[in-house]
Amino acid sequence: MNQTTSIFRPIAPPRVIEDAFSADQHARLLDVVRRNGPWSLILAQHFNSPEEVIATTSGAVPEGFTPTWDMFLTPVFRGYLAQGHTVIHPEIEDCFFNTGFLDLVRGYWGAEYATPENMLFNIQGPCSGGGSPHVDATRFRGINYQNTPIWLMNTMVKTGLFKRWQAKKAQVITWYYKGRVGGGFTCWPDGPQAAPQQIRAPMWGRAVVVENEMMFHTAESNGPAAMRRPEGLAINSLMGADPDNPTGWQITTNGKVIQQIPEEEFRFLVHWGADVYMDYNELKVALDHSDDLTHDQIIDMLIADLRARGEVLQTPSEPMTDKAFIALLTRTYDPGQPAIFPPEPDERLRPQAA
Repeated sequence: MNQTTSIFRPIAPPRVIEDAFSADQHARLLDVVRRNGPWSLILAQHFNSPEEVIATTSGAVPEGFTPTWDMFLTPVFRGYLAQGHTVIHPEIEDCFFNTGFLDLVRGYWGAEYATPENMLFNIQGPCSGGGSPHVDATRFRGINYQNTPIWLMNTMVKTGLFKRWQAKKAQVITWYYKGRVGGGFTCWPDGPQAAPQQIRAPMWGRAVVVENEMMFHTAESNGPAAMRRPEGLAINSLMGADPDNPTGWQITTNGKVIQQIPEEEFRFLVHWGADVYMDYNELKVALDHSDDLTHDQIIDMLIADLRARGEVLQTPSEPMTDKAFIALLTRTYDPGQPAIFPPEPDERLRPQAA
């Protein structure tokens, strides 16, 4: 097992819980999503180039090959409910400042302190899954998704060079999905070369307590295969409530409806994330910023490690967006695709979720 592969193991295996939110909380969360859309693709929000996507997921492309957006487009859309420890929509404040979730993540880590940090959602209709296992972007002291590209934060984890500054994180991830084909969650808690674990649908309020920054994971395919890649899907596509159907959804590209999604094929994921601190000393170092990283420090450490590995290179003038530099980092530190994948869900109908 190489060093990079061994890095990706969460502090503990995922812990499954049921009824993570009350029926009233779920209804309010969904209402916020319907009223405040439409929402853009995850890819469109977090990446400036296909090379950045590759750096974030697992697996590299051959040197000299130019990846395209079309290689990665999937109809999964995202929005934020809370950021920077602050809830954006007051009507769901109790969902974010959730003492039950805080107890769960403290227990998961065996830690003394935890605080809610962010809350986002993914929405989708039928969609392929499993092809791009990934880890979520973690934070480092001084480095977060507001000042640093996600691809760089994920690369920092893969290198193992920045563990001293890495934030301890945990999530409670909850799904609502009535569909009859797939829709589960696949993860590799024993590392990407070990057998995966599957949390299977139907999922109606089912959740997992996880450390997704250190565990490769992906959604299972869901819905009828013929509907999983709507014609006309583009990097600027949007998903929002269907104005002609009180429970339906639609995907549009440049104002044109390219797919209508009935309620029974709608998959809703709520991702609640917390910062975790083992003790007061760890909390204090984070709060007083006495040991923060800088971007210059990160690039210098990466380049020094690359040169120690025998790479001959100049420091790029724009390292955050330099495609050749990103590709070099990916080739050097990427752990590769997980070795074992579960079979795709078949389309024989299971009973629909209540």
